[in-house]
Amino acid sequence: MKIALVTDAWLPHVNGVVTTLTDLVRELVTQGHEVDVIHPGRFHARPGPWRMGLDLARKPYRKMVELLDRARPEAIHLATEGPLGWAARRYCLRRQLPFTTAFHAKLPEMMKAAVRLPLSLGYAWLRWFHRPSAGLLVPSHGTMHMLEARGFRRTRPWTHGVDIRLFGYEPQPVPSRLLGTLPRPVTLYAGRLAAEKNLDDFLAMDLPGSKVVCGSGPMEAVLRDRYPEVHWLGVLTRSDLASVYASADVFVFPSRAETSGHALLESMACGTPVACYPVDGPTEILGKGLGGAMASDLRDAVLRALTIPRYQARLRALDFGWAQSARQFVSHLVLIP
Repeated sequence: MKIALVTDAWLPHVNGVVTTLTDLVRELVTQGHEVDVIHPGRFHARPGPWRMGLDLARKPYRKMVELLDRARPEAIHLATEGPLGWAARRYCLRRQLPFTTAFHAKLPEMMKAAVRLPLSLGYAWLRWFHRPSAGLLVPSHGTMHMLEARGFRRTRPWTHGVDIRLFGYEPQPVPSRLLGTLPRPVTLYAGRLAAEKNLDDFLAMDLPGSKVVCGSGPMEAVLRDRYPEVHWLGVLTRSDLASVYASADVFVFPSRAETSGHALLESMACGTPVACYPVDGPTEILGKGLGGAMASDLRDAVLRALTIPRYQARLRALDFGWAQSARQFVSHLVLIP
C-alpha cells in the first residue's frame, strides 16, 4: 500500500511522537508498504510558539496540494494537528477523500500549562479537527474512554511499539560511560523537560542513590538551577540512551498527562522496571503491574519498582513489538476509492 503520512513532528527534532512515527515508518517499509512522509522539512518552516521544540510550516496549503497530488497515495493519515495536519485535512475534505487521524499527545493540557488556555477550548478545537476523520487512532484504552466522554467519535485502538533490538535486555544494571560510578540505586527520567511532564514530583523526591535526567525542553534551565544535585545528561543518541536505560535501576515517569509513554517501553525492553502514576498510557503498558509499579504516591511506586525482577520488565515489553503495531495501524487505514 502507498501511504501518505502527514506530520508536523519529524526529524531532526526528538520527542516521543517523532520516535513513534520514525519507528512506525521503518516497520511499514519492512512490511512492504511505501510511505511518503510529508513533514515540515519539505516546507518553509520556523520555530513554533511556547518553546515547543518543533518547526511549523508557514502557509503550507499550496505545497500540500502539490505533494499529495504528486504522491497519489492509496491512503492518507494525518498524524498531528498542526499546520500540516490542517492543510492535509482541507485537501481531503475539498476532494471528498477519506483519511485517518491520530491522538498522540494531550495538547489541551500542554496549552493550558503553557498559556493557561482552558481545557474546554482546547478539546473543542481538537474535536473540530478530528470530526471528519474516518478513524481516530488512540494509543491506550484509558485515553480512548476519555476522548469518547469528551465527544470524540470513531476512535480506534492503536498500541505503539518499541524497538526490542535496539533496546536490548540486560539481566543486571550494566556500567555506562555516561554515568560512571554513581551511587546506587540510579533513578532515571528521559524525555522532554516541560511543564506537562510534572518533573518536580520526581526531582524533589527524597530517594536514596542518584537521580539522572536525559533530554531537553523549555524547563531545562529552571530545573537545572533548582536541582543542582541531579545528573543532567542532555539529549542523547538512541544507542547512548539505550545504554543509560540499561544502567539504571528504575525509570521514573512522573507525568500525569501521558497518552502512551514510549520511554517506559524502551526502559522495560532493557530490563529496567518503571515507576509511575496510574494514568492513561502507563496503565495500558503496565497492565496489572507487569514490569513496573504504579501508585498515587510516586515514591512508593519507586521503592516497589526496585524489587521487581528485570526479566519481568523485558517480558512485558515484548508484548509491544513494532511488527504487530504496524499491522494494527494498517488495518485502520481507509483506502481512497
